[in-house]
Amino acid sequence: MSMIPDQRRFIAVDPDDHSISVETGPVPSPKPGEVLIKVSTAGLNRADLLQRQGLYPPPEDASPIMGLEVAGEVIATGADVTNWQVGDEVCALTHGGGYADYTVAPATQCLPIPASMSMTEAAALPEAVLTVWHNLFQRCHLQAGERVLIHGGASGVGTLGIAICKALGSEVYTTAGSDEKCRALEARGASRAINYKTEDFEQVITDLGLKNKIDVILDIAGGDFIQKNINIAAPEGRIVYIAFIRGARAEVNFGPLLMKRLVLTGSTLRAQNFAQKAVMVEEILERVYPHFASGAVKPVVDRVFPLEQAEQAQDYMQSGEHMGKIILQM
Repeated sequence: MSMIPDQRRFIAVDPDDHSISVETGPVPSPKPGEVLIKVSTAGLNRADLLQRQGLYPPPEDASPIMGLEVAGEVIATGADVTNWQVGDEVCALTHGGGYADYTVAPATQCLPIPASMSMTEAAALPEAVLTVWHNLFQRCHLQAGERVLIHGGASGVGTLGIAICKALGSEVYTTAGSDEKCRALEARGASRAINYKTEDFEQVITDLGLKNKIDVILDIAGGDFIQKNINIAAPEGRIVYIAFIRGARAEVNFGPLLMKRLVLTGSTLRAQNFAQKAVMVEEILERVYPHFASGAVKPVVDRVFPLEQAEQAQDYMQSGEHMGKIILQM
């Protein structure tokens, strides 16, 4: 059993120039319903970059420290926690605070580490799997046999989403920013990966005979993709937005929305309450975890940086060169 130290290391952000540094401070105590985790690895997310720039402030009840997902060992439990014990190895969706070697997380947002995965791979799991499950399966009700288009297929959400959708019986199409990434995504199960820098995805889908036949679209791009998504969506199609990297504004002809009876929706994970996330976790354990346990689906880890190189890790994420998740090692 790990001893609980008085102090922990964590990444702090300078509010003036947004530079980051390693600081020390007290180890938090788990409140009722929480567990204290000795963190082994933490996943990076685009939300961390936005928070660092002051563009995505954490909720008032969240830790101001960056980091939304970790993997490690439970070393203490708060009151009312019955499903986890000291010594359990978990990966967890945190309420902030993941860029630290000790952090707390709601017990209902912890997941067991699949036997097929390392601690490093497990840190790449929580944010991506909850995002994929909530948006594609809860919001868009993706069914086996349907066609799904996942934009940003080389991202952490994209790489895991392609594998999960394929495992659950969907026909998957995707976009990415290089031919190398496209071929790698096809190897992971995409029927066709489209290089959005050199190809028009609407034209490619049309040439494949699939215009008006894409049932569900997951989009992180927005901007000029918005109209193209509407154009290729099937009747009764569902389009969900989780980011607007190409812009949140566009001039759009919504006429096909009526004729095709489309659903346009969107979400962020962090703004949803713990009860909603607990339901996601329960459904993921039932529907997705058997594919993790068998090794059929695994997250893609691109690079691992030590905690002290968190700034370099974020710069690398900002460059867009990565495929899959970037991980911090404590």
